[in-house]
Amino acid sequence: MPDENQNGSPAVLYSFRRCPYAMRARLAIQASGFECELREIVLRDKAPELLAASPKGTVPVLVLPDGGVLEESLEIIAHVLGKNDPCHWLPDEREAADVKILIEENDGPFKAHLDRTKYANRFLAIGEQVDINAERMGAMSFIDKLDQILSGQSFLGGTSLNLADMAILPFVRQFAHIDIAWFRAQPVEHVICWLDGFLNGEQFKSIMSKYQKWEQGQSPIAFPPKQLCG
Repeated sequence: MPDENQNGSPAVLYSFRRCPYAMRARLAIQASGFECELREIVLRDKAPELLAASPKGTVPVLVLPDGGVLEESLEIIAHVLGKNDPCHWLPDEREAADVKILIEENDGPFKAHLDRTKYANRFLAIGEQVDINAERMGAMSFIDKLDQILSGQSFLGGTSLNLADMAILPFVRQFAHIDIAWFRAQPVEHVICWLDGFLNGEQFKSIMSKYQKWEQGQSPIAFPPKQLCG
């Protein structure tokens, strides 16, 4: 059932298809079966309704039926999986600290290296010196770490996909596609196999449907299209 208020209004997810933060929020919403209305945002022309809900103007943003606003992907993930976690994404107490550290490294140093590799011109335009090769190699140090983990198990979480995998995979995808031929030539076969499994899987394909830019008055888009587990 949709998460609705007394007037029948569902939760609303503001999203952007290619944003890795929005991807992992959509993956968690899909896995949990949390039903909401999806509103696709164009980042260069942000809907005023998004800015009213979250003035910082980034996605994803989940507006709850009670008026509460979740502005960070990990907050959204915690909220929806806290309600329902049939895919067993959430780590147990023994694993939680390791998962937290890995996600923090992804969201911190790795994402910084990724951005300076992919968007070097943006940083150069504001006067920051960027050595693209050094940034790429900095990102690869994290990829190497993931490859070592995956050399002994199929997923970061062990024998099945869990929060660590789904929170990190969208960012590895973004890095790999900066130069996919170069990436596939790197000696990280375990990461490449792990990434390919994700990209070819029904979970990823299902959350990557294309939608037109949301505008006030259009027919609501129910999300997720279906609940899926890895």
